[in-house]
Amino acid sequence: MELLTDPRANQTMIAALKPFGLADKRVPVLLDRSCSEAELLGFCKAANDGYVDAMYEALPTELPGDEKRRSTVEVKTIKGGDGQDMKLYIFKPDGAKGELPGLVYTHGGGMVVVPTDNKLHRAWCHDIATSGDGMVVVMVDFRNAYDAQAHKLVPFPAGLNDCVAAVEWVANHKSELGISKLVIQGESGGGNLSIATGLKLKQDGKGNLIDGVYALCPFISGAYSWSREKLAAELPSLLEFDGYFLSVPSMDLMVKAYDPEDKHRTNPLAWPYHATEEDLEGSPPHTVVVDELDPLRDEGLAFARKLNRAGVPAVGKINLGMTHGAPELLRQSLPEIRFSTISDLHGFVSRL
Repeated sequence: MELLTDPRANQTMIAALKPFGLADKRVPVLLDRSCSEAELLGFCKAANDGYVDAMYEALPTELPGDEKRRSTVEVKTIKGGDGQDMKLYIFKPDGAKGELPGLVYTHGGGMVVVPTDNKLHRAWCHDIATSGDGMVVVMVDFRNAYDAQAHKLVPFPAGLNDCVAAVEWVANHKSELGISKLVIQGESGGGNLSIATGLKLKQDGKGNLIDGVYALCPFISGAYSWSREKLAAELPSLLEFDGYFLSVPSMDLMVKAYDPEDKHRTNPLAWPYHATEEDLEGSPPHTVVVDELDPLRDEGLAFARKLNRAGVPAVGKINLGMTHGAPELLRQSLPEIRFSTISDLHGFVSRL
């Protein structure tokens, strides 16, 4: 079966993805993790360019009433995880008065590709900032493991270190930013970074800097080269939905780009799925939202269950009929699902 013909698939989603070729079964990649660095860089460039051209600048985002939902964006430059200059994009609802909750946003792209500042990411941050009673949203321009400008790898933990630096900076400038409580949120690879940032802060004795973690369709197992037998027993969605928007072999190449020397396969800071209950004990509240027809579905569900076993207040949710990241990508086509997620995010923050 494939996404286009799966009777469980939301048909509005299919209609929106189809013109861009995104509902078709993913074409198998011709590389595997034995490829050379030059071949891997070529794959990363093609993936980065493809995401930008086919989705992040091409998918429509306009909705009726957008003119009534206004936000301002301020760009600040701070020091990143290794002392380099790093941009933060700070979204605030127009007319905001007094303190608002704050959210650090870490974008998707497998921690490897997709530029931070693009149409879809801006729309997501704007919608969070202007929904409900408002929120201050800080979008982090962390280093992808593939540096598209220099055409080189900048592997783990560079991007994670940048996200940690961003949270620390925001936490230390709450008064200046008009922020009360602080959460971190991301989708896909950004879901990995949101969870891993919380783990890293906890390891460093700074876990109190964030009040919660909200992860969407998190890319957290690194299990994309496991045997079929092991996947069937532990993460069967990687078999059932391989080729639904994402392909497992392509994700394994992302793993290689993130960790070229294969030193961190079970490091929970690289792949939070492998965190132990002891690693998770004392973590702040989490919400983990997965998509029903996503290869990554089962790793997100397993992680939510592990959080519960560790005594962490955690909620797991499933978006029925959705494939990977569709509510975040398809603003114009799936506003009811997108804004339901954003409303739930605001509710999560309000309860902290």
